[in-house]
Amino acid sequence: MPTVSSIDTQVKAAPAEDLCSAELTWDPWVHDARPETTAHPIYGPGASQWDVIPPSSPIQTEIPARYRAMASGELAERLAAAKAALGKRLVVLGHHYQRDEIIRWADFRGDSFKLSQQAASRREADFIVFCGVHFMAESADILSGDHQRVVLPNLAAGCSMADMADEAQVRACWTQVGNALGDDPSDSAGHSLADGRRTPIVPVTYMNSSAALKAFCGDRGGIVCTSSNAERAVAWAFERGERVLFFPDEHLGRNTGVKLGVPDEAMLVWDPRRPLGGHSADALRRARMILWRGWCSVHARFTVAQIDKARRDHPGIAVIVHPECRREVVDAADLDGSTELIIETIASAPAGSRWAVGTEINLVNRLAAEHPDKLIFCLDPVICPCSTMYRIHPAYLAWVLEALVDGRVLNEIVVDDAVKVSARLALDRMLALPVPSRQAVGTR
Repeated sequence: MPTVSSIDTQVKAAPAEDLCSAELTWDPWVHDARPETTAHPIYGPGASQWDVIPPSSPIQTEIPARYRAMASGELAERLAAAKAALGKRLVVLGHHYQRDEIIRWADFRGDSFKLSQQAASRREADFIVFCGVHFMAESADILSGDHQRVVLPNLAAGCSMADMADEAQVRACWTQVGNALGDDPSDSAGHSLADGRRTPIVPVTYMNSSAALKAFCGDRGGIVCTSSNAERAVAWAFERGERVLFFPDEHLGRNTGVKLGVPDEAMLVWDPRRPLGGHSADALRRARMILWRGWCSVHARFTVAQIDKARRDHPGIAVIVHPECRREVVDAADLDGSTELIIETIASAPAGSRWAVGTEINLVNRLAAEHPDKLIFCLDPVICPCSTMYRIHPAYLAWVLEALVDGRVLNEIVVDDAVKVSARLALDRMLALPVPSRQAVGTR
């Protein structure tokens, strides 16, 4: 049964078999770089703990001992004082997957793109502290004003899915696909050709990607998408191209293709470790969607077996999942939709309704706490939060906020100006998509 206690509290009290890693009980700074040692990047315990991290990923240096030693009560007092001292000069953003102990300090709570837009609307703020992960802070820097500075409390808060497609790999893919199609991939990509035909291929990147890949799409007539507007973004791309290269999440790409009627045989998964992604040139020419081999390790944990068990234990229960889940999980669920739509759907459901939810456990637990008149629980019976979101702890937030009070900016995220310009092109194409009166949640 769900509980109103935070996931952080539950982790500390849970038996080992209820956790995906015993290291969840450790303090996050055990993975930080100490002056006397050579540190290697690590995602940390949680859903991404088995993913391979690029050696070039950022590493957080150890925060001062006084913050590591502070009790939760003292941290709360200091955070409140720092926020009060900074006033309107500061805006704190909290992604839905953050622990409750961070969310309580957020001025805005939401998904990555919504938060970046909200921060950009607060032009009086000099500092944007993004309690999320690296690509989200990059998006905030792209959308924010020139006078605003973006801070990520823990530089090690990355995203394993975003890391599964780096710029060099995507450029190599683009060149190989272009050669297989018999086209120069640098010419007219994403734009109508001189004779009115569609271009051979259009790149579409999920919001959960680096600024460099958003810029890659901007420079090639491509577009960015979110889980809310993926269908509209991919439809936009098909209006302009014969094929779509979708990265970095193969599952969101496949689920979107299914909703748009793309046949299974016309969707190929590109493995960047293999020549031509593991396919023949003929197969690439026949494809309509080329899906990057990447996934969200949080949503990859959800299974059809979990859905079956929820229905056995609670006959008539509604199952709602995120479209980053595998296709068979989305097909087995009653509903699927973005994080915001999962929240909307459950909030607007009648009292007494029952929900099994396939998305990050901090959000699901918070929904259960906010709607005690409904039964709400996570499909995954094991406590396994997003590894990198879990790297943000109140001690890091206090450290960066008190530095701002003292006139020092720590852990600033800065996107190169040229990258910003190109990335903004792809984001602006997304923002120009027609917006339905209410984004429908898929049902089966």
